[in-house]
Amino acid sequence: MASGSPHVRRAGVAVLAAAICLQLPAADGAAQEALALVAPGVRIERIARGFAFVEGPAADAEGGLYFTDIPNNRIHRWTPEDGVTTFRADSGGANGLRFDADGALIACEMGNRRITATSPEGAVRVLAERYEGGRLNSPNDLWIDPQGGIYFSDPRYGPEDDLEQDGHHVYYLTPDRTDILRVADDLERPNGIIGSPDGTRLYIADHGGGRTYVYTPAPDGTLSGKRLFVEQGSDGMTMDEAGNVYLTGEDVTVFDPDGDVVGSIAVPEAPANLTFGGPDRTTLFITARTAVYAVEMTVSGQ
Repeated sequence: MASGSPHVRRAGVAVLAAAICLQLPAADGAAQEALALVAPGVRIERIARGFAFVEGPAADAEGGLYFTDIPNNRIHRWTPEDGVTTFRADSGGANGLRFDADGALIACEMGNRRITATSPEGAVRVLAERYEGGRLNSPNDLWIDPQGGIYFSDPRYGPEDDLEQDGHHVYYLTPDRTDILRVADDLERPNGIIGSPDGTRLYIADHGGGRTYVYTPAPDGTLSGKRLFVEQGSDGMTMDEAGNVYLTGEDVTVFDPDGDVVGSIAVPEAPANLTFGGPDRTTLFITARTAVYAVEMTVSGQ
């Protein structure tokens, strides 16, 4: 959750009410070829509304959607059959969510300043709450690598008088849950985070700095090779099977693996975060202020 929306680079972006086009330059420099990412003829659908500020969308193994309503301190679940139900009340101000390989829901509890795992039966276990003796700031977003390690951003939005860390950083919780490593310490206020399915790339959005960077993870979770991906920060982010990266701002902007804008999805409310879900992982779910939206895609993602 952020206090404001980052600036969106809009030059060359075709904003469409119900579609997005992936444009690839022709090899001979001739006209560009447009390949649709949004399923033909579909419209963005509002599937749930009436929340204070929705965030943290994540899909379970069946594709069911989980999301957080931060001010109301709830984690909700949505399915086409049941609509919205409450998965966990008193969520500790949960923001970012993601499921691990065992089906536990990993949550960034901003209010409780910790990372937790909630079992399908509702049992809550604390995974991380301190680094080198000091409490975490307010864990915000996370991504789980192929080995089961957890990368998470730890900014603070709001008063900082009780901070015990020396800044806003990114951490890695090892797969055995025994160690926490600080892996990025030179960002202004890191927020959204996503990695490639093979674990060879990690993208971190510096919401405070208005940029997104890409790193190379090592087997031990440490990061190297930091380079600028795009001159845009983001609250939340996701990635599709083609390696396109989706950032949130005034709308959803999609960048190809080289950092070139390929299109955008206009959303009725400013989007905060997004994820792929549904049975085939081809539904793009977007949390946007007071409501949750969905659009069917021709690609799958995470």
